[in-house]
Amino acid sequence: MKPQIKPGIVVKSQKGRDKGRLFMVLYQVDADFVMVCDGKLRKLDKPKKKRCKHLTALPYEMEQHLALYAANRLKDSDIRKELDKILYELTDRDKA
Repeated sequence: MKPQIKPGIVVKSQKGRDKGRLFMVLYQVDADFVMVCDGKLRKLDKPKKKRCKHLTALPYEMEQHLALYAANRLKDSDIRKELDKILYELTDRDKA
């Protein structure tokens, strides 16, 4: 079963110029849109508004990062490090 797109989950972009990139969902704007960031091109101070149907949810949650975001203590470097770990794990799994 595919995970639902909700705040704190890691998603992969399927459409647009950022196709193939991993993002963390910060919050849901409405039923169709969420705000995402990756700490590199899309930082916390300027997240990207992305349509949910253009994203694929991955089975990774960043709940501790979401709690830090709610407390206004999350940094771009925290998101980058975690997404890099997940990307390494995904590419390592594909090679095996």
